[in-house]
Amino acid sequence: MEISWFGHTCFRLQDRILTVVCDPYDGSVGMSLPRLTADVVTISHGTNGHSNAKGVKNWRKVLSGPGEYEIEGVFITGIPTYHGTEESDSREPNTVFLFEYPDLNICHLGDLGHILKESEVEALPNIDVLMVPVGGRHTLDAAKAAEVISIIEPAIVIPMHFLMKTSEKQLESVDRFLKEMGVPAPEPIGSLKLTKKSQLPSETQVLLLTPRQ
Repeated sequence: MEISWFGHTCFRLQDRILTVVCDPYDGSVGMSLPRLTADVVTISHGTNGHSNAKGVKNWRKVLSGPGEYEIEGVFITGIPTYHGTEESDSREPNTVFLFEYPDLNICHLGDLGHILKESEVEALPNIDVLMVPVGGRHTLDAAKAAEVISIIEPAIVIPMHFLMKTSEKQLESVDRFLKEMGVPAPEPIGSLKLTKKSQLPSETQVLLLTPRQ
């Protein structure tokens, strides 16, 4: 399994069984989506920065809402949540996606904006890798992201949706999240490669990925 980040909330999960692209964006986020191919595309919610499925080539299926799916032996579960804080007058739907590969459980929180309820957490057992928004505004800020991580207890955390040169200026920096987690800034890596659970750390570890373009 190789996990690559392309900025914003767009990731590619590349495995010999099934390749998934999560939340492909369009030019509205200030970046151009690289040439990507995938078997499956997932969309956490329908805004332009998360739903550019046509920017991905050769996909066989697009998943854009709650449900349970099995594709090539990989179980994918879409869990209904919200984009926006609990205090918002109106909250857009957001789908959290759980990918259960034979050897790894990976979760992409999309644009989650609230602390998960007990029923939502119960749908996310034994998460190995968690992609979590940390930049605030309509999504989790640093403090809430840290709280969600403490509830889920993943082995590896990859922050996303934070302030970059091309992103919305209202977003918080990833440094604020790292401070909230109480960890020093790790050296960014190009991608995360895992082949088995024995490679996972015994305690939650935060990794920074360099956005690939």
